[in-house]
Amino acid sequence: MKLVTFFIDGFNVYHAIDDNPAFHKYKWLNYAKLAKCFLPPKSTINKIYYFTAFTIWDSDKVNRHKKYIRALRNEGIEVIHGKFKIRDRKCRKCGAYYTSHEEKKTDVNIAIKLFQDAMNDEYDTAIIISGDSDLIPSIEAIKSSFPSKEIGIVIPINRRAEYLKNIVDFHMKMKEKHLASSVFEDTITLVDGQTITKPPTWA
Repeated sequence: MKLVTFFIDGFNVYHAIDDNPAFHKYKWLNYAKLAKCFLPPKSTINKIYYFTAFTIWDSDKVNRHKKYIRALRNEGIEVIHGKFKIRDRKCRKCGAYYTSHEEKKTDVNIAIKLFQDAMNDEYDTAIIISGDSDLIPSIEAIKSSFPSKEIGIVIPINRRAEYLKNIVDFHMKMKEKHLASSVFEDTITLVDGQTITKPPTWA
């Protein structure tokens, strides 16, 4: 049996779902279930990494996000945090400056884990769930340094990721049927006996 590790770009998938209001009901997504939808034959899941960052400007979003991370950890998923960076930007139309927030370190954190686990022979196949072309250098480096390792991607729903598709060993497309079969129950009982409930805005 081949060992497979999943590397999930949390915000890349989240925004793919958030872009379509009809898909908002899938935000309460169980990545342990979703990973099984894309597990190759004669393989077993070794690890699932979920890469994310907490917002720093909206307490409601932070609380929802923390609740969701508790649900993921309850499934044995390892959560790795990046951060948001505040940036001043200039509007191209009016010239006014405004403050924006940019997520940082996710692609770097994915690259680090890809290399660490390849060096430690933790996986035969790495499957990255993302459509972010910033991952291309990391994937190319892994394929060059560890030619025996297989790299695949799952392209989030409503994304194309043509450049990524051209450099990996295989690619799969996330469809609504995969999301629909992989959501948590509305109320989850954690291993410590506590319960958490899906946020109302994710209904």
